[in-house]
Amino acid sequence: MALDTGPAHGTEALARLAEEHVDHRFKGLPPDAYGLTVAELAGQRRNLFTGGFTTPVLALSAERLEHNLKLMETYSARHGLAFAPHGKTSMAPQLFQRQIEHGAWGITLAVPHQVRVARAFGVQRVFLANELVDAAALRWISSELDADPDFRFVCYADSVRGVALMDAALTEAGASRPVDVVVELAAGEGARTGVRTEAECAAVADAVAGARTLRLAGVAGYEGEVPDADPEKVHAWLRRLVALAVDFDEAGRFEGLEEIVVSAGGSAWFDAVADVFAEVPALSVPVLKLLRSGAYVSHDDGHYRELTPFNRVPEEGALEPAFRLWSQVVSRPSPAQAFTNAGKRDAAYDLHLPFAQVVRRDGVERPATGIEVTGLSDQHAWLRTTAEADLEVGDWLGTGLSHPCTSFDKWQLIPVAEADGTVVDYIRTFF
Repeated sequence: MALDTGPAHGTEALARLAEEHVDHRFKGLPPDAYGLTVAELAGQRRNLFTGGFTTPVLALSAERLEHNLKLMETYSARHGLAFAPHGKTSMAPQLFQRQIEHGAWGITLAVPHQVRVARAFGVQRVFLANELVDAAALRWISSELDADPDFRFVCYADSVRGVALMDAALTEAGASRPVDVVVELAAGEGARTGVRTEAECAAVADAVAGARTLRLAGVAGYEGEVPDADPEKVHAWLRRLVALAVDFDEAGRFEGLEEIVVSAGGSAWFDAVADVFAEVPALSVPVLKLLRSGAYVSHDDGHYRELTPFNRVPEEGALEPAFRLWSQVVSRPSPAQAFTNAGKRDAAYDLHLPFAQVVRRDGVERPATGIEVTGLSDQHAWLRTTAEADLEVGDWLGTGLSHPCTSFDKWQLIPVAEADGTVVDYIRTFF
């Protein structure tokens, strides 16, 4: 059964988020705000440090968030790219809406549940960066397409078997609109998903052509999986992807389309995508050059700070890390050791441990000199401190995080704070 998922419904659903009541579900929020709506709490413009928030609490920088949204909007437009940022990073419909307001074509997602969230909040264009073979999910997608002629959905196909399963499920569902698929080209032998050779890609395309319920819409892949990636190898693989689109077009495989989708682009090599997609020749119909980078929205202080393409092209701008996790020193057992009350339940740790950045005491903030996070327990951060560290029980420690995708998913309601600590909004996540 289709949901009520049009744009008007999406606007209403976003508005209802502000009507949600603050209670025990949401970490870090002021205990005396219990029972207020999110809108009422936001309207109070409380200060993150003096307004009753409890530690640990994760905050997004209002200014840096807006900077990142604007930067990727400008970058995409400058390079003639459509942009479908990967929503699995945040799973925050409010951020989806802001990304779309900043020019995004639509939202990329990874699994059916994420598509349901996006549709519940009115997202009209979804790129599913996976082959979808779940019959129940396909029935639901079909019902959404049939109920809403303005809904655009594209997903991967990477096997003849997958195409057969998709077609069988959609046929049984009585689908009246075909599902658009793009053949996924693997990034190399031993890479993640995708078809390994051009001949196999042609076989998958032939299978799509023989399926009444599917339509071949283009080609796609993920250059972040190129083995031992370097600029030369990534550019070479992207040129393979473009050549596959050209070959398919010359063979008449895209006949009847209004546009051909050519898509790639994680958060580490979008400069290479921009380079190679600028070389796409004229095809039989216009090409939708679709970039899918997602981590930019909050950026980070570790993995993506190191990998961002803006390190290679600084003249294009720079993303800014927007997350800061605040915890409180709860134990100082020795001059060389301290513990705060944030651990694995609160901080991303799959790529790097949190980075100690600032200490706050009595309203004064200073650099976290001589402080290093060396480990995380479930609810504690282990700190190594040198003689330079001025740290006492009760101090607040501000840490930067690595990997936005595993930072957002630990928090259901995230304060958005201005530079002076004024909380102006709250971001709801759905994982």
